Amino acid sequence: MVQVEVTNVQVERAGHPVLAPTTFSVDRGRVLAVTGANGSGKTTLLRVLAGLERASAGRCLVAGRPIDERDPRFRRAVAALVGPPPTARDLTVLEHLELVARTWGSDAATAGRTADRLLGELGIARLAQRLPHQLSAGQAHLCALALTLARPGEVLLLDEPEQRLDEDRLTAVSQLLDRRRRDGATLLLATHSSRLVEELDADELVLREAA
Repeated sequence: MVQVEVTNVQVERAGHPVLAPTTFSVDRGRVLAVTGANGSGKTTLLRVLAGLERASAGRCLVAGRPIDERDPRFRRAVAALVGPPPTARDLTVLEHLELVARTWGSDAATAGRTADRLLGELGIARLAQRLPHQLSAGQAHLCALALTLARPGEVLLLDEPEQRLDEDRLTAVSQLLDRRRRDGATLLLATHSSRLVEELDADELVLREAA
């Protein structure tokens, strides 16, 4: 079953092309690694698929639906980490995770278990009582990944999930994403990590800089 279908999508800003015409499809339970040089439009493509930016031309379907941030079915189907998520200065990391899980329908006990599991799987349980502004860049990135994975999502859109991670943390992220794939999620990653591409058995879409 095709979960993401993109046909001749392109993006221009102020008359300048930032994403060349792009066509691809991704089946349910597969991983697509979007690669290419900086400036080739990797993040722009994810922003379009997440509903954060409109394509200038072309057609997209995600989880069988047109991209529409106003549609609650679309929002439930797509979980995206494209830029740092908003956080509250006075909530701990654990409280943020529980809040996200509760927002998407979990009861308090289930939300707590989800938060504890993600903190453990990412190796950051010791950060549970920290506040967002107390985290290092690498810790903040892991917490952003946890926040994205604490909610439902048939399709996961992740912009450089490997950034700021050492080898051990990258292993934890790779294993966690592979579990989500095996559970049936479809993953699209903008990445520079050949290791992540290999470990997730990802198909690869190489973008070229728009002329």
